[in-house]
Amino acid sequence: MLDAASDALTAIPYLPIPLTPSRPAGRSPTAVYLAGLAPRSRRTMRHALTVIANVLAPGATADAIPWESLRYSHTTAIRAVLSERGAAATTNTALAALRGVLKECWRLELVSAEEYRKAVDVANVKGTTLPRGRALSGGEFRALFAACDAAPAPGGIRDSALLAVLYAAGLRRSEAVGLDLAHYDTDAGALTVHGKGNKERLAYLHNGGRQAMADWIDIRGGDPGPLFFRIRQGGIIVHTRLTDQAVLDILQRRSTQAGVKACSPHDLRRSMISDLLDAGADISTVQRLAGHANVTTTQRYDRRGEATKQKASELIHIPYGRRAG
Repeated sequence: MLDAASDALTAIPYLPIPLTPSRPAGRSPTAVYLAGLAPRSRRTMRHALTVIANVLAPGATADAIPWESLRYSHTTAIRAVLSERGAAATTNTALAALRGVLKECWRLELVSAEEYRKAVDVANVKGTTLPRGRALSGGEFRALFAACDAAPAPGGIRDSALLAVLYAAGLRRSEAVGLDLAHYDTDAGALTVHGKGNKERLAYLHNGGRQAMADWIDIRGGDPGPLFFRIRQGGIIVHTRLTDQAVLDILQRRSTQAGVKACSPHDLRRSMISDLLDAGADISTVQRLAGHANVTTTQRYDRRGEATKQKASELIHIPYGRRAG
């Protein structure tokens, strides 16, 4: 039986939804839907479907849910439960995954077009949240690069180039580890980045960032393959690609050495977007550099409006003074 996760949902006519045995991959709506996504999106959407599966049947996996049995009453209930549990953006991601897997049910002829149309007719949840994380200050960046400079080669030199890519080029960590040597044009300082949705874009390194990359490539060598190699203890370069987790570990280690408050790779990307907008760069240009599909995503990182709001708030006078004694 579907789990009534909120008292507000008790009026919804829940229906018995028995879990299904595993299907061949070619007939599984979950497998077919996820197979059409990029690797990073696949992980995100599988997690979203697992969350929904646990709303429907605690402990269930996405593969065990008979998605074709869901009707409008179920999808509206799912929306209500998720909207109570999390932020609007998280809920809307889950709803997108739900619509996607239901569409595959229709394509696989597991549900009629009419039932599919009704089931997916659920609106997104309204609401906005501030971007997670923080922007780093210029002093923090200087401290991070100083920590890399003080570290022995080749690790410190590689990490300087990696930080330059994350900040100056504004890459996501999955994009950074996906770079090959062939993706970097040394003459132009240009990186060919494979972003979300299999979309390519160009990002650029200049001044110190370009020099850091040149120093790393001198040590790395010209062998084809990943731009950033693993480095074992003792400074032994291993010709295998860094992982997303390795990038996070590197940044955390350098932050500790630099005495910088904890930050994530995405914070460097956020800093690049915010710093460019603060410097007067055109927002549509920043959008393209960041690889955002929609300019409204870029606008969320624009601090200029907040500075204006902060200045305006100073006009309010609170008639309070420290008590004597």
